[in-house]
Amino acid sequence: MRYLTVIRHAKAVPGAAGLSDFERSLAPRGQRQCRWLRERAADPAALGAFGPARVLVSSARRTRETFAGALEGTPFVLDTVLEPALYNGHHDVSTADVLAALREADDGVSSLAVVGHNPTVYEFVVAVATTTPAALAQGRYPLAGAIVLALPNSGSLRGGPYDLVATFAPPD
Repeated sequence: MRYLTVIRHAKAVPGAAGLSDFERSLAPRGQRQCRWLRERAADPAALGAFGPARVLVSSARRTRETFAGALEGTPFVLDTVLEPALYNGHHDVSTADVLAALREADDGVSSLAVVGHNPTVYEFVVAVATTTPAALAQGRYPLAGAIVLALPNSGSLRGGPYDLVATFAPPD
């Protein structure tokens, strides 16, 4: 079985004068969320069960820091692709954009993962999942949350519908 794990970046510092959205780093709360997610990514009975995955990471600082703090060096990660097309600060990233990036990275064998931004990750999961995960019931994706979907074992990504397999969301 192959999986697609969709992860929202952890809590970032608020925007400030002289700081571009692209360069916003993780807040202390976000660093705690990453440690929580790392424990699950390293656990073969939790998120680690759904790897190893080729992980596409938005090029924004907060997504790169989320990847480094939560996933890098764990058995969940097969390899990493830094994907500028996933950063929604320059344009609205659509479900079709995410699928195009995933198709380009898909080798047909490995599981896949995305570390991205809201509202893109929320809209993507709602569009491709067979059912809307309870974690998304309030209309937003949890910070440092990971939603795992089942992918077909072969063939190209069609855009769903994909069955919901698991949800991970830090308590804070």
